[in-house]
Amino acid sequence: MTALCEELLRSPGLGSLLGRLQEVYAEEQRRREEFRQSVTEGEKAEFINGEVVVHSPVRLSHSLVSQALFTLLRAHVLAHGLGVVGHEKLMVSLTRNDYEPDVCFFSTEKAAGFEPHQMRFPAPDFVAEILSPSTEARDRGVKMEDYAAHGVAEYWLLEPEEQVLEQYLLSGETYHLNVRSSTGTVTSTAVPGFVIPIPALFDERENLQTLRVLVEGAR
Repeated sequence: MTALCEELLRSPGLGSLLGRLQEVYAEEQRRREEFRQSVTEGEKAEFINGEVVVHSPVRLSHSLVSQALFTLLRAHVLAHGLGVVGHEKLMVSLTRNDYEPDVCFFSTEKAAGFEPHQMRFPAPDFVAEILSPSTEARDRGVKMEDYAAHGVAEYWLLEPEEQVLEQYLLSGETYHLNVRSSTGTVTSTAVPGFVIPIPALFDERENLQTLRVLVEGAR
């Protein structure tokens, strides 16, 4: 991002470029507001770089992994009063784009001002996306770049078919891969104390056992 700004600042055509960018951005924001007014609770849709992206129904494997992570993360966050966990239909509104992450977490500090009827939310502290053939390019591309630019401290990508977790941690303005594995444990840096076996994200019995450990450990 910084390199791009420096390149533009050196350009002799900066004035005309700036005018054109402002026109394009204004039109894009007009369409973005139309999207916000028209999107319904019954559909999963996002506004990404000027385009409305409507998602098709997910595969069962996608849904099960999403539920597995949400169940464990929510249990831990509730037990320790750490903040708010969002799932599937909660809309995160960044500078340019509107996303609906599969799972996300807001710390107590960020969630302090949330209202019951609120429908758009700031950048979370943690985001997880479940990969699918139709979304992987965006999850690894524009979303990863956007979340990093807005300070999302931790980003997980989960592959249901291969049963692999990738944990990315923010360093400066970019993510670096910290863990890529289907075995062992993963320790979150954005969610204090959240340590789980990676197989618990993909195996129902392992998930239930881990949930019991999280609940009993909070007593």
